[in-house]
Amino acid sequence: MSIDLKQLKYFLAVAEEKSFSRAAERLHISQPPLSQQIMKLESELGVKLFARTTRTFELTVAGKALMSEASDLLGRMRMTIDTIRQIDRGEVGRLRVGIVGSAMWGPIPSLLEEFQTKFPRVTWTIHELGPTLQYEALRAKQVDVGFWREPRIDEDLLRQDHLRQELCFREDVCVAINEHHPLAKADAIELIDIANEPMLTLALDKSSFPRYLIQCCVDAGFQPTIFQEATEPQTLLAMVGAGLGVTLLPETTSRIGWPGVVFVPIRTNPPSANLYITYTALDDAPVVRAFLNILNPPARTDISE
Repeated sequence: MSIDLKQLKYFLAVAEEKSFSRAAERLHISQPPLSQQIMKLESELGVKLFARTTRTFELTVAGKALMSEASDLLGRMRMTIDTIRQIDRGEVGRLRVGIVGSAMWGPIPSLLEEFQTKFPRVTWTIHELGPTLQYEALRAKQVDVGFWREPRIDEDLLRQDHLRQELCFREDVCVAINEHHPLAKADAIELIDIANEPMLTLALDKSSFPRYLIQCCVDAGFQPTIFQEATEPQTLLAMVGAGLGVTLLPETTSRIGWPGVVFVPIRTNPPSANLYITYTALDDAPVVRAFLNILNPPARTDISE
């Protein structure tokens, strides 16, 4: 049996118009090929769809049944085509976003809000993971995009796994210091100015970012004395507010506004807290493509702009 959607479309036009001439006019075709298609459809089905006399033109019982079924079928097909087109435009689907926790104090929430506004039918989920776990999750296709800070993952390693890494937001590190500390009154300080302060840091075994910051201190001329480690920036800020030490955090962390804590910029060569996005270079998933379009210039710029 060879029945195509065009034949069903033609049949519905005739059934609804109750006239071959009016149906042909509606379909913008001549009447002979329309009649041929209806005859072919009846031949394929092995039934009569229309009861024709010199005075009447009515659907048979089989024709009425086909009219109902064909109308539903073509309606579902139109919905299917519309959904497929929406999927191709990234308007339908799901997006799994890997992030480092500190990124949620920066541009990511507003980015997700914009994405949700523009693509309300896309379901997205946040997966808070360190860079190493994000990298593994990207390789295993457990997340679709990942956000992490400095240091960048080696490009050659990423290419081996068909991943692409792009800088999306620029940001510097600042010093979080107790409001009663003498340095808290400065407009900016040098990194070496905190050489003798107890250092509070994010857990060194959870992410490469705090290890990178320790190396920046070494490059500035001192080996910091690690007093305490913590998993969350809030914990570090609570300790700073209690006067237990200083910590290095991305500038956007100052949005937390922790009581008793002052955020002081680093004057010379501040460590970078740049945010990178990483995604697969092979799978051209429309939802990922739509998300990346949100990040296109001028969005990919300095965080302060």
